[in-house]
Amino acid sequence: MATTRIATIDSTLRDRLPMQAHTLFEAKAAKNMTFEDIAKQLDRNEVAVAAIFYGQAQTTPEDVEKLSSILGIDHARLVKELAGYPFRGQVMDMPPREPLIYRLYEIVQNFGYAYKAVLNEKFGDGIMSAISFSTRVEKETDKDGNNWAIITLRGKWLPFSRF
Repeated sequence: MATTRIATIDSTLRDRLPMQAHTLFEAKAAKNMTFEDIAKQLDRNEVAVAAIFYGQAQTTPEDVEKLSSILGIDHARLVKELAGYPFRGQVMDMPPREPLIYRLYEIVQNFGYAYKAVLNEKFGDGIMSAISFSTRVEKETDKDGNNWAIITLRGKWLPFSRF
């Protein structure tokens, strides 16, 4: 039987993450759960759940209740730790030094203007929302046994004429 490795806090980020990250990751490790395991029980997307752990996404009272139960964390403690606003965009260095995150950054560097041009042609002048937004990660294995990462970004289009 294959052992599933779980994501834990990167030691280089430890001091930059909000307090709930430590609580959540510690409980996740103790339960040996993946983000997918937690997401299924929370009825949320696994990337959204990971974003909660890193302090990048807001929780609802229902999320807090379920996370408390799923991870065995004292509800009052979790309410207190998750009461603030998300800690978006303040965790990593720019450009990123972590190799996988750097590759995602590099994709935007290399294809950003191409994405912009194609999006403008399809939708007109505007931006893709990162608020009215969803994302997912999938794994695909081709006929030769190579694994491919599929990352879908889905954002509401906001025409600049609205502003």
